[in-house]
Amino acid sequence: MKIVVARTAGFCMGVKRAVEMVLDAPSEQEPPIQTYGPLIHNPQVLELLEEKGIRVLDSVPDAGSGTVIIRAHGVPPEEKTALVQAGFRVIDATCPRVIKVQQIIRKHARQGFSIVILGDADHPEVKGLKGFSEGKGFVVADLDELSRLPVFERAIVVAQTTYNSNLFLEVKQWLLQHRPDYTVFDTICDSTSTRQAEVRELARVCDLLIVVGGKTSGNTRRLAEVAEQNGVRTLAVESDMDIDPAALEGVNVVGITAGASTPNWVINRVVRRVEGLSLKRSLGVKRTWFVLQQALLLTNVYVALGAGALCVACSKLLSIPGSKGHAVIAMLYVLSMHMLNNLTGSHADRYNDPDREKFYRRHRRPLGIMAVVSGAAGIWYAFGLGWVPFLVLLFMSVTGLSYNVPVIPHRPKVRIRRLRDIPGSKTVLIAVAWGVVTALLPALSHFRMLPIEALPVFLWGSGLVFVRTAFFDILDMQGDRIVGRETIPLVLGEEKTFRMLYVFLYALGLLPILGVLLGWFPHWAVFLAICPALMGWIIGWHRRGHMMPGIRLEFRMETALLLSGAVAGAAALLGLP
Repeated sequence: MKIVVARTAGFCMGVKRAVEMVLDAPSEQEPPIQTYGPLIHNPQVLELLEEKGIRVLDSVPDAGSGTVIIRAHGVPPEEKTALVQAGFRVIDATCPRVIKVQQIIRKHARQGFSIVILGDADHPEVKGLKGFSEGKGFVVADLDELSRLPVFERAIVVAQTTYNSNLFLEVKQWLLQHRPDYTVFDTICDSTSTRQAEVRELARVCDLLIVVGGKTSGNTRRLAEVAEQNGVRTLAVESDMDIDPAALEGVNVVGITAGASTPNWVINRVVRRVEGLSLKRSLGVKRTWFVLQQALLLTNVYVALGAGALCVACSKLLSIPGSKGHAVIAMLYVLSMHMLNNLTGSHADRYNDPDREKFYRRHRRPLGIMAVVSGAAGIWYAFGLGWVPFLVLLFMSVTGLSYNVPVIPHRPKVRIRRLRDIPGSKTVLIAVAWGVVTALLPALSHFRMLPIEALPVFLWGSGLVFVRTAFFDILDMQGDRIVGRETIPLVLGEEKTFRMLYVFLYALGLLPILGVLLGWFPHWAVFLAICPALMGWIIGWHRRGHMMPGIRLEFRMETALLLSGAVAGAAALLGLP
């Protein structure tokens, strides 16, 4: 079964902005934190906010305290004023696109125009828009209701930002013929138009289209309507557990899209559920290969193999003979640290990787023993190579174990109490740790003093790991924000982080070539430029919407590190200088 995921699926700009404002509010605003009405139409997000102590305020009380955040749909102006008068600090998270429509309505209402609003009269956005019409607003759902309105001397027509774009075109054509004096504003959000257009494209190539989103979400409901109007069998679900396996019978191509209020982690769960149900139907090599990939990634064995391969490449670059022992140390250390990180970071995995969270919750004890044993074995192995490797690895292991441990006593104004509280520390420290065990530790064991060539080797190895880790951080942005992790993408933003990764990849591709020209590296090192090139291709392929987060994407990215060891091994077998 082929799975096609819509590029536009998930949070739109306005919803993303509102959710981020609410998640950041507890650390920035006066408690208690409340939203005026449900922030967005998605049950999973609302449940999450309730878990974080952010409640819904359904009506304006006579008096109140703390912070109230206006929902993304907006509210009538008199209700916002009433909240301020009641004593709340009001933060407006209304979508900027909705605010633009509100301003159009207010301006023309004050000029004496009648206001015709196309949309669902019961939708919060429409209620808010009508509140700006100063009593001159009329809400109609479709062309039939519009035609029954009286003829106004002066009128403007606007639409709910998530209105059906095809229906809006029909309305515009009718107005040109029957109400040519009316001024029409195209207020449908670009995101809405693009989503609906993509659904029409998917309808032509899919046997089944799954629309993910809250049952009360207007834009999600309209996506399902557009799909059905275009003749494709449509399944509307709120979560992965709503998917009936029988619905996939006889389906060769399934499309997946989602409303503007659906978070990425819900979409990813649906994709993984469909993948799993698809594999149950398949037999032979394909299913076995997928299960093997999943097992290698969940246990971090594949990540550890990548560390060993990178260590082999770095050792060969430094002309260090007998790199197997160093590779074993790197594998054991990385296996131990990544397992411990998964065991202690399960709250984030609940959103970022639910399969991993479930796996570590079910097998917590044996995985914990495996992490401790592999870490101890790595330190013991390092002791056999000498005091310096032993002390370096011991220090790194202690540092890794203390990453989540508070070293500064709790004080109200002190935000940084642990290493993990330093913004961006996770990505940088992982890259440095890998660089030390794969490049510097072998050099210290062999040369006793670090040669100058060890620095570019360290930068190359840790640079690859930095790109790998930062890319995964981008995929995990929503989950990391929920649990309060300040990763580099959350500090810099997604686009800036992608640009930074591309700069790193260009530099990492040029470094082996430059190293050969300057005499730092052996001639075969030029082939190591393949590794950053593969990473760049994977990132670009993902950004173009061809590869969703999941087993296949993660496996390919980890393979780029194994490729470094394969290049070094091939060079040794061929006797390349």
